[in-house]
Amino acid sequence: MKLTQLLRSINLKSVLSTMSLNDCVLTGVTNNSQQVRPGYIFVAIRGLTRDAHDFVPQAIGLGAVAIVGEGFTTSENLPVPYITVQNARAALAEIASLLNGNPSEHLKIIGVTGTKGKTTVTWLTHHLLRHSGYKVGLLSTVGYKLADDELHNFAEHFTTPEAPEIQSTLAQMLQEGCTHAVVEASSHALELMRLHKTKFDAAIWTNLAPEHLDFHGDMEGYFSAKRKLIDSAAFAVLNAEDIFAMRLKDHPHTTYGIQVPADWRASHIDEEKSQIVFQVTHPEGEFKATLPMIGIYNVYNALAAIAAAYHLDVSIHKLEEGLGTFAGVPGRMQVIQELPQRVIVDFAHTPESLENALKALRRSTAGRLIVVIGSAGGKRYPGKRAPLGSVATQYADEAIFTEEDSRDTPLGQILSDMMRGADEAGRSNFILIPDRYEAIRHAITAAKDGDTVLLAGKGPEQTLERANETIPWDEASIAQKILAEKNE
Repeated sequence: MKLTQLLRSINLKSVLSTMSLNDCVLTGVTNNSQQVRPGYIFVAIRGLTRDAHDFVPQAIGLGAVAIVGEGFTTSENLPVPYITVQNARAALAEIASLLNGNPSEHLKIIGVTGTKGKTTVTWLTHHLLRHSGYKVGLLSTVGYKLADDELHNFAEHFTTPEAPEIQSTLAQMLQEGCTHAVVEASSHALELMRLHKTKFDAAIWTNLAPEHLDFHGDMEGYFSAKRKLIDSAAFAVLNAEDIFAMRLKDHPHTTYGIQVPADWRASHIDEEKSQIVFQVTHPEGEFKATLPMIGIYNVYNALAAIAAAYHLDVSIHKLEEGLGTFAGVPGRMQVIQELPQRVIVDFAHTPESLENALKALRRSTAGRLIVVIGSAGGKRYPGKRAPLGSVATQYADEAIFTEEDSRDTPLGQILSDMMRGADEAGRSNFILIPDRYEAIRHAITAAKDGDTVLLAGKGPEQTLERANETIPWDEASIAQKILAEKNE
């Protein structure tokens, strides 16, 4: 596509160009100046802490043939066209979609949003569609999958990557023969328009609880960001037990739940050590489901996934079969060892999610329940640190407080906040081991037969962020290594 074609397609206005637009053949678009290649458009976005217009010379030096932004006072001196837009983020998404052939218009796409459960719901929905015979792509915080079902990772760590990565990945899915895609949608991605111009056939809402309020300001701001997915979708799958979800019932929708009436409802729930058995009541009748996961909250996740898959024409028989063959999600209640001591890696990093995880494991733990937990630094909701300390010591027999992406916050301050939560609750069943590797080693080494060790907070993440460094991190592999040493 040439630049003149692009300008006509999205009705943009070029300003103060010193070169012929007809000669500009476009090869890509990015908002990262370091990723510019010859033939790229560079979209200069003004952020909270920096203005990407400062990197325009670097982008041009790397081969950018045009700059897009909301206004640039020195544009008359540029050797390439500067294109003025009202919203640079919207333009980035629109250009990315156009350059990739608007791939979402040729796929059936399910989006998944919510505070908790969205990664599991994304993977489970993907599995159910694949089990039914569809070729399905996946985009989630754990990585992405194309038609071959192999897990890949983006260079940058985002729950939802930037618009150019999203659109190019959707285009890859389409090229490889995918007919469907399941996309995990974070509140940041929705607010920052990374999913703008992505067409959703259905959207799943799991729940809404306090998180990311440093970015969204308050719960209404958080809700406003999340609802963008529902507003953009043709159909919604709503948690009937979530008060925020029930504010979205003006959309075409179906509901799911356990405690209240819903279109898809679970009952007679029996939690076993490595699976959950329950009855599903649905629009066509009932069936008995077996889900090889731990925790009642995963029943909610299963209901959301089967309701969405059913909307996209997966049969009840295939849904029943598919639930029983789900292999789980890396870093989400991932069982590293079952016996003689059970070791599990999970992403639980909020007080509520940690409480849910520990309660679930308590019901199937014969011995002691040991948890390794930290809390993130920076502006990532510091108010959760003390509650995490309280929850960990309330529901585990022993808690080990350690690091978890401390960033620019002194680790001692984070651990002190967590310790305060336990102290104020009158509990002393915790120890401090600042180094996370050593904390994991201590927990696994101390575990006896029948005990469960929960490594919480990091899940599938591939890095550990400290004040002056970011190091590679694979919690599951670390646990396996320490277990091998213990079992020698």
